[in-house]
Amino acid sequence: MQQNSFDLGKTVEEAIDKALKARGICNILIAGKTGVGKSTLINAVFQGDFATTGQGRPVTKETRKITKPGIPLAIYDTRGLEIKEFKETFTELENFIKNENSNTEPERHIHVAWLCISEESRRVEDAEIELCKLLSNYMPVIGVITKSSSDNGFRNDVQKLLPLSKNIMRINSLSQTLDDGHIIKPSGLQDLVDITMEAIPEGQQNAFVASQKISMKQKKNKAHGIVAVAVTASLGAGASPIPFSDAFILVPIQATMLAGITAVFGLDLNKSFLIALISATVTGAGATVLGKTIFTNLIKLIPGAGTIVGGAISAATAGALTTAFGEAYIATLSALTKEKVISDITNDEILKEFKDRFKRKNEK
Repeated sequence: MQQNSFDLGKTVEEAIDKALKARGICNILIAGKTGVGKSTLINAVFQGDFATTGQGRPVTKETRKITKPGIPLAIYDTRGLEIKEFKETFTELENFIKNENSNTEPERHIHVAWLCISEESRRVEDAEIELCKLLSNYMPVIGVITKSSSDNGFRNDVQKLLPLSKNIMRINSLSQTLDDGHIIKPSGLQDLVDITMEAIPEGQQNAFVASQKISMKQKKNKAHGIVAVAVTASLGAGASPIPFSDAFILVPIQATMLAGITAVFGLDLNKSFLIALISATVTGAGATVLGKTIFTNLIKLIPGAGTIVGGAISAATAGALTTAFGEAYIATLSALTKEKVISDITNDEILKEFKDRFKRKNEK
C-alpha cells in the first residue's frame, strides 16, 4: 500500500514549493545621480541583464521597482538627487520605505541600500549625505564608488562624509581604457557582493545568492549547507525500523535538497527536470545503489538484533548516498558555470554531467 501510494510528481512539486519559500525575495535600493553607472553595476552583479531587460514600475515619483521573472530580486532605483527640491523627494521616499519595512512580511522590506557615487566627480553632494542619513535609519547602507580608476584619497573622503554607511567599496563594473591607453579591468565586485551578503538578513541571503552571478563561492557555501541538513534528515530516515520504508522517506528529503540547490544556484525550478535528476540516482549508479539499499533493508527483516543493526547500517548508507547525491550535483553545477552563464546551460547538459559525477562518487 505504501509503495502504491507514493507519488513522485507530487513529492517534487512539494519540494519545489519548499525551495521557493526558503529562497524568498531580496530587495535592494540603489541610489545615485544620473550617469554614475547604476544600470551597468546592476547588470554586472546580477543575472539576466537585469537593469536592461527587467520590468520596471514606479513606486514613488522618483523611484521605480525593477523585477524580472525567475530572478528572486527587486531593485528599487532611486533618482532625483540632482533636483533642488531633493528633500521633498526624500520625504516621499522615506514614507514609502517606512510603509514597506513596517510590513509583517520580511519579503516586503527593503533589505540593503547601495549609494553610488562616481569617482570621476571627486565630490560628495549634500543630497548624497542627506540620503545616506535617511536610509541608514531603516537599512544597512553601503557606499559604492563607481568608475574607480585612481583613488587619491577619495575613498577616505567619502567615508568621512558618510560615517553611517556600513562600508565604502570602490568598484569598476566594466573595463576602461584611459587616455594614455592603460586598461583598467573590472574590480571590486566580489568584495561588494561579500559585504552585501553580510548586511542582508539571513532569510534573504538565499535569494541574493541566487540572483548574483559574481560569487560562485557563496552559491556553493549555501548549497553545502542544504546538503548538510538533508544528510541529517536522511540519517533518521535510514534508521527507520520498518523494512523498505526509508526509500519513501528518503526521496522527499533528497528531492527537497535538489530543489534547494537548484534554487540557490539561480536555475529554473522545473518539475520534469527534477524528476529526471532524481531518477538519475538509480540509473547513474546502477546496481551499486540498489544493492546497498536492498541489502540494508533485508537485514531489517531479521528478528531481534537484526532490526537494530540493519537500521544503523541503513542510516549510514542513507547519509552516504545523500551526501554523494548532493555533492555531485554541486560539483556538476560548479563545473558547468565555469564555462557558461547559468541561463545558457541546458537540462540535458546538467543531467549528463551529474550522472557521470554521481557514478564516480558512489563507486569510490
